[in-house]
Amino acid sequence: MSDPLDFSGKTVLVIGGTSGINLGIAAAFFANGATLGVASRSPEKVDAAVQKLSAPGREALGFSADVRDVDALQSGLTAVAEAWGRIDVLIVGQAGNFPAPALGMSSNAFRSVVDIDLLGTFNVVRHAHQYLTRPGGCIINISAPQAFVPMELQVHVCAAKAGVDMITRVLAMEWGGEGIRVNSIVPGPIEGTEGMKRLAPTPELQHAVGESVPLGRWGTLQDIGNCAMFLASPLAAYISGAVIPVDGGWSLGGLSAQSHELAKYFQKAGEGRDD
Repeated sequence: MSDPLDFSGKTVLVIGGTSGINLGIAAAFFANGATLGVASRSPEKVDAAVQKLSAPGREALGFSADVRDVDALQSGLTAVAEAWGRIDVLIVGQAGNFPAPALGMSSNAFRSVVDIDLLGTFNVVRHAHQYLTRPGGCIINISAPQAFVPMELQVHVCAAKAGVDMITRVLAMEWGGEGIRVNSIVPGPIEGTEGMKRLAPTPELQHAVGESVPLGRWGTLQDIGNCAMFLASPLAAYISGAVIPVDGGWSLGGLSAQSHELAKYFQKAGEGRDD
C-alpha cells in the first residue's frame, strides 16, 4: 500500500508561505515529496523561503504579490499554473494582526486586517479556482481561534477570521460537486511564531499561555504541518467544510482566560492602540 502522506507528483502552493506557520506547512509538504510554491508580499522573503526550502535537484517556486492586488495575484497564480499544469493543494494563510482595543483602533486599521485576512482569502480562492485539480483539488484556509472565541483587543481579527471560516463552509458546498474540498485549520499557540510573540510578548505571559492549554504545552510547526498534510491526503477524502482546531484544547477554555490576562498586560503597558 502506498504512503497516503507521500506527496510526490502533487503540487502545493502556500500563500503567505514565507514565514511562521505557513513556512512550516510548506516545509512539511516539501519534505514529503511535494512540488512546492510559496507566495507573499515581500520579494526578499519569497527569495529567502525558496532558498531555504529548496534541495539539490528539487527547487521550490515562488512569487510575490499582495493578496489585495487582484492583478498581481492573478499574474502569480497564472505563472504557477503554467509551470505546473495544475494546483493540487492550495494553502491560504496570509494574515495581519496587532493588539488594540476597539476604541483605540481607526477604521483604516480595522480594514487593513479585514482586507488581508478576509478579502485576501476570497481573492486567492476565487482566482485560483480555475487552476485547481478536478476532482481532487484541496483548499486549506488557515484560520485562528478568534474566529469563534471572542478575544479582547482582537475585534478586527475575530471579525476577519470568522468570515474566513464561513468562506470555507460556503465554498465546500459550492465547489464540492467539482470534487474540490475546502477546510480550515485553526492553530492554537504555536511556539516561535510572530503572531504569538505579539500576543504573549513576555516570558511570564508565554508561560501562562502554555499552562492554559489542556495538553500542557505550546504547539509546534510540525503539529500544524501534520494536520495540513492529513487534510490534503486521501485519508481525508470525505472531509470538507470542516473547521479543525489544532490547539491542544486551548479554545475549550484557556483562550478566554488568557484573553483577559493579555488585555490587562497591554493596558498596563500603555500599548495596544492604533489610531
